[in-house]
Amino acid sequence: MIAQRTAVLVVEDEALVRMGIVDELEDSGFEVFEAENSVVAIELLIANPRIEVMFTDIDMPGGVDGLKLAASVRDRWPPIAIIVTSGHRAVGVDSLPARARFMSKPYNPDVVVRSIKEMMTQ
Repeated sequence: MIAQRTAVLVVEDEALVRMGIVDELEDSGFEVFEAENSVVAIELLIANPRIEVMFTDIDMPGGVDGLKLAASVRDRWPPIAIIVTSGHRAVGVDSLPARARFMSKPYNPDVVVRSIKEMMTQ
């Protein structure tokens, strides 16, 4: 029997940044889904119930930023682990949904991988 890989949704509007973290996560053994905005992210979450982690940027076009997306995901899919990231602002724990983490950009991909693995064992 093959162990199922942890499925991660990466939500990032900057294509090069998104491609970089997607490659790192795939190289670390994760199954990765990509979204360039919150609308696509929600569509992917509906279509792929096996997604266990969402890694999202805060500052994205389209009216729904990463913090609103994180709150929506926490309400609709409570088991999903959430990591929120930004290069423009720091976010305190009180601004995040329950069981979510914040990472500032530029982030170290190894720290992202380690954080996801930690969140999956909690």
